[in-house]
Amino acid sequence: MNPMPLELHGTTIVSVRKGNQVIVAGDGQITLGHIRLKTNAKKVRVLGGGRVIGGFAGATADALTLFERLEQKLEQYPAHLARACVELAKDWRTDKYLRRLEAMMVVADEKGTFILSGTGDVIEPEEGIVGIGSGGAYALSAASALVKATDLTAKEIALRAMEVASKLCIYTSNYFSYEILEG
Repeated sequence: MNPMPLELHGTTIVSVRKGNQVIVAGDGQITLGHIRLKTNAKKVRVLGGGRVIGGFAGATADALTLFERLEQKLEQYPAHLARACVELAKDWRTDKYLRRLEAMMVVADEKGTFILSGTGDVIEPEEGIVGIGSGGAYALSAASALVKATDLTAKEIALRAMEVASKLCIYTSNYFSYEILEG
């Protein structure tokens, strides 16, 4: 009998854009199979000299490598997050080393929010709300409902959406970290 391989799971990242505020929030849980290894990892970062915020789901080392590459692209295209994301996605798809990286990213600046994936996707959500990771669909659903039905701020919506995800997704902890940009 072959034992089941242990798989890394974890992470819920949500981004909400409302009014002059955009937030990227994430949980801190890292699991290996059925074992909770850590609940307070920080998966949200500030990039581009404080002009960009981002969060990742997937393999940590892979995501950090991608954040470094995005920083390089932001240096090349300092006022153009969309262009930096497209250039990173091109490299991610065509470079033999990068192609093997297993992660997804959400990045935002004052103008736009983007999802980046290893399949070459650069997606800008229509309503400025996005969720990725194991609990991403739960957080996205909650945030979508709250943004339309309440007068809550982007921060309040994102943190409530993370609470919903943490109650439904076994791979999402109730420890949250976040970064906010206000324009």
